[in-house]
Amino acid sequence: MISRSPALPVALRLALRELRGGLSGFRIFMACLILGVTAIAAVGSLTRAIQEGMEREGQSILGGDLEINIFQAQLESDAREWLTERGTLSDSARLRTMARVDGAPRSTLVELRAVDNLYPLYGDFITKPMLDNDALFERRAGKWGVAIDPLLADRLGVEPGDTLIFGNVKADIRAFIEREPDKANMGFQLGPSVMIQRAALEETGLITTGSLVNFYYKLKMPAGTDIKAVRKDLDEAFPDANWRVRDRSTSAPGLRRFIDQMGIFLTLVGISALVVGGVGVGNAVRGYMDRKTKTIATFKILGADGSTVFKTYFFQILLIGLVAIVIGMVVGSLLPSILTLFLPDTLPVKPDGGVYPVALVLSALYGLMITIAFAVWPLGKARDLPPVRLFRALVAPERRWPRFIYMATIFGAATVVVLLAVGMSDNRILAAGFMGGAGATLGLLRFTSWMIERLASKAPRSRNPLIRMAVANLHRPGAATGAVVISLGLGLTLFSTLALIEGNLSERLTEQVPEEAPAFFLLDIQRYQLEEFEQTAKGIEGVDELVTVPNLRGRVTKLNGVNAADVEVAQNVRWILRGDRGLSYMNELNSGSHLVDGDWWPADYSGEPEVSLGKEAADGLGLKIGDTISVSVLGREITATVRSLREIDWGTFGFNFVILFDPNTLKVAPHTYMATLKASDAAEVEAHKVLTNAYPNVTAIRMKEVLSSVNTMMDQIGTAVRATAAVAIIAGILVLAGAIAAGFRQRVYESVILKVVGAVRSQILRAYLLEYALIGLITAAIALGLGSLTGWIVVDFVMEMEFSFLPAPMIFTVVTSLLVTILFGLGSSYRALGIKPNAVLRTE
Repeated sequence: MISRSPALPVALRLALRELRGGLSGFRIFMACLILGVTAIAAVGSLTRAIQEGMEREGQSILGGDLEINIFQAQLESDAREWLTERGTLSDSARLRTMARVDGAPRSTLVELRAVDNLYPLYGDFITKPMLDNDALFERRAGKWGVAIDPLLADRLGVEPGDTLIFGNVKADIRAFIEREPDKANMGFQLGPSVMIQRAALEETGLITTGSLVNFYYKLKMPAGTDIKAVRKDLDEAFPDANWRVRDRSTSAPGLRRFIDQMGIFLTLVGISALVVGGVGVGNAVRGYMDRKTKTIATFKILGADGSTVFKTYFFQILLIGLVAIVIGMVVGSLLPSILTLFLPDTLPVKPDGGVYPVALVLSALYGLMITIAFAVWPLGKARDLPPVRLFRALVAPERRWPRFIYMATIFGAATVVVLLAVGMSDNRILAAGFMGGAGATLGLLRFTSWMIERLASKAPRSRNPLIRMAVANLHRPGAATGAVVISLGLGLTLFSTLALIEGNLSERLTEQVPEEAPAFFLLDIQRYQLEEFEQTAKGIEGVDELVTVPNLRGRVTKLNGVNAADVEVAQNVRWILRGDRGLSYMNELNSGSHLVDGDWWPADYSGEPEVSLGKEAADGLGLKIGDTISVSVLGREITATVRSLREIDWGTFGFNFVILFDPNTLKVAPHTYMATLKASDAAEVEAHKVLTNAYPNVTAIRMKEVLSSVNTMMDQIGTAVRATAAVAIIAGILVLAGAIAAGFRQRVYESVILKVVGAVRSQILRAYLLEYALIGLITAAIALGLGSLTGWIVVDFVMEMEFSFLPAPMIFTVVTSLLVTILFGLGSSYRALGIKPNAVLRTE
């Protein structure tokens, strides 16, 4: 008899004895866990490595300890004096303009940065050849010097020694830029960088009223200075200042936000892969318990209670799981060092190698909870089965649920996974939505597999024995239908969803945009140039649909008389209250929007200030017809009444403004104009050459250059997403292999019976082929349906873009599902058919 006391040591000893037989049957189990834990550990470690690198290099990325950024205005003398009293102050400016080749009809858009001799305060500005600022930028023989991005040299076909023209200034190319330490802090760039002396910018004639230029003032303070205290003092000294302040801990906020969000997303996808792997854990445990039926029955006949049986195999599963988790943690900790080799050069820091305990512990917790959640079910069912039922489990599987304590354990483990995913995320809504969607998908897949089994059991019996056998195999005891649908279905659903989202983004950017969008955006057109500019543009053959609009900047200061800073507004419109916003006025409503409430001004309107707002923005700001909004324009606060609300179609790629003033209020304010024009392919080059040569101060942004920059970024994002989706699919394939392996004993038994009654191998294989083809097609259909639904929701409602059903990823999903299911299914079945009937019948 097996001793009942103490139960724990006995169970542990039995578990260790069972492990002496090796890990046969647990290879898929371990592979699933290792894959999922590795993915989460690697993503978490890489994200943390990048974040630590940015924190460590915060001064270099910002270019100072403190930065003040002012749009279209320079620092007042009192503020400059205040800053210089606290450290070393460096002055720079940045604007988009055209770079033209002297003596040649070639030009392109560039990001022109004008820096002083103190640049950079931190970090290394590296050029090729390596020159100091004086040698790079000083005036020689009437020409200033510049350093350019090598990409600009490729675009314009220039090299050191050649001359570029910026407005009224000619400058010699003296070096190529190898490293721009604070480039990441500048945000998104449309053109290659050009560095020039700060004093030279004043001579270009590019800085005029309304020019879209940012002025940066970077402060280097003595070591040990309390930066937060300095920021607080700055706010108190200049409470009404219209500037943006950053310190070294908040440098490159856009990049930081992108890295954080990408890390969250990839971690969530990694958790999905681990959940898929969890199905494999459950399948492996079920198959193992199936093989241990006689051993368990023997334990119980010899006096072991259900608790001892459960603990024995739970400890065994837990020990194997812990080994797999440790392997996954080790591999995950090593992967970031390899992945850094493939990171884009646009990152301001290269992550250091190292161990990040928080990321590794989280991955281990996820792996442990998933193991418990999926292993307890089959173990709990085996715990309460009497010996006679254990012996009949092959042909009459037990369908009762495990005890409440085991169901509570499963629920608790799943809850921990959700709480970890949501609680550790900065974007809890995204995490909760993702986890909720994954749970709903898992539940729907399980329900669908159950419906397939039910329908197959109720289906009319075919006269064709092969079809009859294939349909029967979908619902027979130990059928792999449920496991295959859940495991492969979840991975393929994730893949098809991501493929549809990425495909729709690419299609919108590369196919529809060129047909709808203008060929050029033209900025900084002066009022005195407008009439001549319009005549010149319209005179170019192939140019049509020239649209010009006034361009001003203003800051929203009050909503219905309440300071904007004190008003609670919706998350999606907070950007309207941060810094200056683009403003305009129009006599007639353009085609990019239509009224949904209120009415448009008459052509001769000359009354009190009024505005037309975008409907979404108005709703988020809590404004309606008749409410007031105050905007500071060039230092003058204008309070206007909301006259109308517009639905804005941003997809037209024309000039659409959230805030449009009446045609009278801003008419006399100093401002510039912007324009869009469409041109045939043949006329694009000519229009670009004529307009940029005739108007050196005008910046021409080609839509193709915008799309090129966006596509580069999308490619980088897509690579990361596809790689992570591949992890989920690999997990699904592993689980599929485990599910089929778990039913191997049943398949052997079945093939032996069929051979005994006269079936030949080819007939049995055809039946199996049909069975797995049915499962593969059904799984593909489910994945297509769920993936298409999820992709449509994200594209249509979240991204607010037109959704297209793309055949390529869908066909890939179907073909992958069919091939993988059939290959693994037939591989297992072929092995089962190779076993001699007498070898099996002797043991039964």
